[in-house]
Amino acid sequence: MSESVDRPDAAPPAAAMLTHRQILTVLSGLLLGMFLAALDQMIVASAMKTIADELQGQTVQAWATTAYLITATITTPLYGKLSDIYGRKPVYLAAISLFLLGSLVAGIAGSMYQLAAFRAVQGLGAGGLMSLAMAILADITSPRERSRYAGYFMAVFGVASVAGPVVGGLFAGMDTFLGIDGWRWVFLINVPIALFALVVVAKVLNIPHKRVDHRVDYPGALALTVGVVPLLIVAEQGREWGWASGTAIATYVLGVVGLVVFVLVERRMGDEALLPLRLFRKQTFALGNLINFVLGIGMFGGMMSLPLYLQIVKGASPTQAGLMLLPMTLGIMTAAGISGSLTAKTGRYKIFPIIGFGLMATALFAFSTIGTDTPIAETLGIMFFMGAGLGLCMQTLLVAIQNDAEPRDMGVATSSATFFRQIGGTVGTAVFLSILFGVVGDRISDGLRTAFGDPAFQAALAEPENQAFAQSMQDGGTGADLNNTEFLEGLDPVLARPFLDGFSSAIDVVFLVGGLVTLIGFALIWFLKEVPLSNRSGLQRVEDENSASALAGLH
Repeated sequence: MSESVDRPDAAPPAAAMLTHRQILTVLSGLLLGMFLAALDQMIVASAMKTIADELQGQTVQAWATTAYLITATITTPLYGKLSDIYGRKPVYLAAISLFLLGSLVAGIAGSMYQLAAFRAVQGLGAGGLMSLAMAILADITSPRERSRYAGYFMAVFGVASVAGPVVGGLFAGMDTFLGIDGWRWVFLINVPIALFALVVVAKVLNIPHKRVDHRVDYPGALALTVGVVPLLIVAEQGREWGWASGTAIATYVLGVVGLVVFVLVERRMGDEALLPLRLFRKQTFALGNLINFVLGIGMFGGMMSLPLYLQIVKGASPTQAGLMLLPMTLGIMTAAGISGSLTAKTGRYKIFPIIGFGLMATALFAFSTIGTDTPIAETLGIMFFMGAGLGLCMQTLLVAIQNDAEPRDMGVATSSATFFRQIGGTVGTAVFLSILFGVVGDRISDGLRTAFGDPAFQAALAEPENQAFAQSMQDGGTGADLNNTEFLEGLDPVLARPFLDGFSSAIDVVFLVGGLVTLIGFALIWFLKEVPLSNRSGLQRVEDENSASALAGLH
């Protein structure tokens, strides 16, 4: 099933080559942009409960996340196309500026609805921060050496995944900081970082660009919006609406109609399409993005479930849970560094996502066996292998897609990889949360029925301080609202045990499904053709094409 395709490389034109030091200089600006986007997601997630309490919008807090997710996802392919036309630098600066503006106004929001609107502005910028950074890296490095530099991005992502919950928890726990409400700094902290990123990028990101005179596919962008936005909304809200409710079904229909219209528009637009359909005729592009979609589902299944396990079952605070994810970060950085170095030396890459998906599936199946009493050291060890699997897959799949793309399509190809992984992550999060809360009630009820036969449980119920809880049990309930698990912190450990076991068992089901999904990715990756990596950067390949065109003109 493995297939190899040879592609000869011409000698790289010296004019387009950058030194290692020049590449690192440009990289400094790109890493700042990526750090902005990655840190923001982690900070806000850990502080959202406090923010919703402060803005008296607990019941609508999901819209602040959904609004950001919608605009970030929709604009990702648009940024890729715009950067192919107008150049990476001005579009990247625009993305940082939009993110800065969104962060500033989010920090002064007066209601949850205002915050949702301002988070949407943030998302408009975030859609370009990650995808354009990788597209620019593709311009200045060859696919063969790119994996080595991509390790820096994995390191930034890892640092943000650990620092975000810590910083978010810190600000959320402050009443005020420098005379401003502590939670507002969750957004305002982005402002100085974004300003610094603007200065650095404006100064160091000086790479040549030949303007391409194409129309911007606004009809395609509108059709994609009509198609994807309803599906993203139902993915976020479907559990509350009911997946088979009239509202959900209407949303499904609208999304499918939008996607059909999008395909028709893209077919009519041809090469000027937002996502040219000719790219899907390439096996690497089509299959690579399908695998990216599956990777997003499996990745977010693990990354969403682990903090829940650590905080609910093990009783860790958001800050502690963030620090406990360090082994996963170490796994990502270690695997990305080793695979990048070996790829640069050998030019081969397919073996790494094969091993990566295998490690991810094994880790998720191992997670599906952990319980309330599982030693934390065992969980941390499995995290390392989960991270190693992610580190072997994420950058390698992107390099494979970029390597097979023409220079004129580099922005679109790069943004498509981010786009499909984000869509997969959204679907995965929605599905896994639905599974979790669909299972957990029955598991807790089963545990309580068993616990009632335990004399120790009956004795704990009889204690005076537990009378309110005992009364709620007698009224036919479970004694708690599962939408808010804070009650577990002050509950007698004997009475809390059925709840902890129930959550642990339900989370195990999520991990098991995530492992099965990841096995699909493991099967698909064997069919991906391995095109030996080019030694030419995107800029060098453009020079080659220009030289060939000039010679053809002379003859």
